[in-house]
Amino acid sequence: MAADPAAVEARVHAALDRLAGNLPLLGIALSGGGDSTALLHLAHRWGRARLWAATVDHGLRPGSAAEARQAGLAAAALGIRHETLTWTRAGGGNLMAAARQARLRLLADWARRHGLAAVLLGHTLDDQAETLLMRLGRGAGVDGLSAMAETRQACGMTWLRPMLGASRSELRQWLAAHGQGWSEDPSNENADFERVRIRKAIAALDLPLQQLGQSAANLAMARDALQEFAAQVAEGAEARAGSLVLPLSRFLAAPTEIRRRLLVAGLRFVTGAAYPPRREPVLQALATLAEGGRLTLDGVIAEARGGVLRLIREPAAAARSPA
Repeated sequence: MAADPAAVEARVHAALDRLAGNLPLLGIALSGGGDSTALLHLAHRWGRARLWAATVDHGLRPGSAAEARQAGLAAAALGIRHETLTWTRAGGGNLMAAARQARLRLLADWARRHGLAAVLLGHTLDDQAETLLMRLGRGAGVDGLSAMAETRQACGMTWLRPMLGASRSELRQWLAAHGQGWSEDPSNENADFERVRIRKAIAALDLPLQQLGQSAANLAMARDALQEFAAQVAEGAEARAGSLVLPLSRFLAAPTEIRRRLLVAGLRFVTGAAYPPRREPVLQALATLAEGGRLTLDGVIAEARGGVLRLIREPAAAARSPA
């Protein structure tokens, strides 16, 4: 069914009003693809902030530099200043994960350099649905299955997603209605990538994007309720010289999921780790603590004794860490 271009524009502009209505200077992460090109034009037509745009050239495909130049021309045609940020890969590991982290880091550095209040990202309702199914296939819990947030803090920058209520198809119909073209990344058809396989499965099964997005939003509400309960259980916690002390009786009386959340949060508080430890070691640690035991997990010594749960940085792990 054809989308109403005016309705799509109104939806995105309402999200921009809500998320960025008081921000005078915004950045746009512009790949040149359909989603980010739609964001560029919709944000320009919104007209309530001065805009800058940046394209990250990962150098992973022969045509990437030309696509970055084309994105720059599209921005310049609207009077929007544009920069191309280049990434040189160092080391091995997961290529796509490394590219995502590099993109965030480069864009965050660029945004801070120019005093931008936030960076707009072109994630859509399709991305929301694809992420839900990808994480479901990995056995994710409530947090992992929760909806992408419209506002996110990462790499010292605020990231805004004003197009989560619009589908990829609607945005391309909007571009076509306004005579605007875009670049197609050939990797979007490469079934070697999990997201592409999920995208094709959604299309083949004709899964409803709105309902998948609603499921993610419902799980986000459940996550928030669990977080609130966990915060109540943790009332009275004390931080002492980088260690953490929590009341033990309330911790042990709480449901397993609440204890898991508190332990993971405590471990990350002590270590400053960007990611939580794996689920199985955490559940084993909870069983040990329930018996009054002592253990080491992720470089943290945890012990249940004297009416408190104490989390202390393991000396050897602290010695290996940067200042």
